[in-house]
Amino acid sequence: MADTFVFTSESVTEGHPDKVCDKISDSVLDAAKQLDANNRVACEALVTEGLAVITGEVSAACIDKIDFEKVARTAIRNIGYNTPGIGFNADDVKIEVRMKPQSLDISQGVDGTGLFKEQGAGDQGMMFGYATNEGSRVGLDTNLMPTPIFLAHRLSRRLTEVRKNGTLPKLYPDGKTQVSVEYEDGQPVAIRNVVVSSHHRKDYPLSALRADILEQVVIPVLVPTGLVTEKELSAERDKVESRKVFINPTGAFCEGGPKADAGLTGRKIIVDTYGGMGRHGGGAFSGKDPSKVDRSAAYMARYVAKNVVAAGLADVCEVEIAYAIGVAEPVSVYVNATGNKYPVERIAEAVREVFCLKPAGIIETLNLLRPIYEPTAAYGHFGRTEPTFTWERTDKARELLKAIGAADPVRAR
Repeated sequence: MADTFVFTSESVTEGHPDKVCDKISDSVLDAAKQLDANNRVACEALVTEGLAVITGEVSAACIDKIDFEKVARTAIRNIGYNTPGIGFNADDVKIEVRMKPQSLDISQGVDGTGLFKEQGAGDQGMMFGYATNEGSRVGLDTNLMPTPIFLAHRLSRRLTEVRKNGTLPKLYPDGKTQVSVEYEDGQPVAIRNVVVSSHHRKDYPLSALRADILEQVVIPVLVPTGLVTEKELSAERDKVESRKVFINPTGAFCEGGPKADAGLTGRKIIVDTYGGMGRHGGGAFSGKDPSKVDRSAAYMARYVAKNVVAAGLADVCEVEIAYAIGVAEPVSVYVNATGNKYPVERIAEAVREVFCLKPAGIIETLNLLRPIYEPTAAYGHFGRTEPTFTWERTDKARELLKAIGAADPVRAR
């Protein structure tokens, strides 16, 4: 008997209040990295109606060289909050800046000037990485990501695209998506339901909005997957009770963005990672430079897990790396796998042989000192194809095969 279940993941657009904050924080980080690759940042933001607050720590050498207000306004404007009268506008939002220099007690553990004479972890904690070939097993390329979060991000990006390119000009930046996928024996077999909610102008009738989002967002993204048909999705269009598609299910969504809901940096950690499939260590990413292992080690854990799966050593791989603050070597490295062709102990040994998991080694391997972070602030940190997402490469797959003594073909992208 098949093991059947339904798993759901959500995504949000870059105009969601929490994502506005992530975008501001990562824009500050990029501004610091543009001045000096070694600058350190831990930046948090808060937004609400007519107000953005920027706080946190930054290297003392650059604190007076960054125009934090200009960086924030540019980020807000690029998202699309440039319309007067909706409670949050790049040109007139009040911006308060409360940045300070990084604590010397923290920096000594990262500088190698503390008890240990090499770059240590910027904090304690555990970070997880995850990869699965579930999509390829049914002919769907999800870039070794879980199908629900991969599709939820695709819907969110498309919702933003049709707003920005003028296809649906009455949409505003705030929005959310959700996809429920049915699995049989670990493989996605059908899309069970979809939720899309979008902030919009008052003169956009609900019936027109629902029809437009169905035609321009839901159908183009989901039908090509083969997991749902246009006929199944079109019950909404034909005004038949739909159990698959819910578009703005509460009705009007005219008041949205930071006017309707305050936002904070780092509050969408499951959206940022694997949509709830696989575990999470609890640390947020945005606004943190790569000396903070909350971010860099999570990227490395994804890199490791993805290469294990790409090498064909397992169908699903989860990696945990844990650190003590100021200490370079991880205190533990854990590998869990299903559909694995070798014992997980051998896979873990190969991982330790192939990958340098010290903070300095992670930063060098993934080239993380560049100003590459603003694009990561929305639509997920993983499963992306942009060249700057170096943790998505599968260039270590053959080395893993060699380390484990395997001759299996590499499932490299």
